[in-house]
Amino acid sequence: MLIIDSKDCENIDKALKKYKKKFEKSKTLLQLRERQTFTKPSIVRRGQVLKAIYKQQLASGKLDD
Repeated sequence: MLIIDSKDCENIDKALKKYKKKFEKSKTLLQLRERQTFTKPSIVRRGQVLKAIYKQQLASGKLDD
């Protein structure tokens, strides 16, 4: 649960902006989307390995974009 401290004289738009920023930082929406579909651990691991290989190739200059 997100709690926003707002003063009585604070504008509602500022409070809403604070709420949106706090909501985005908590990554609640990302967690919700992740939980909607199940991904096997082997597929997650394979994706991480492929991403690491890609980053390594970029760093070494073997990949030209």
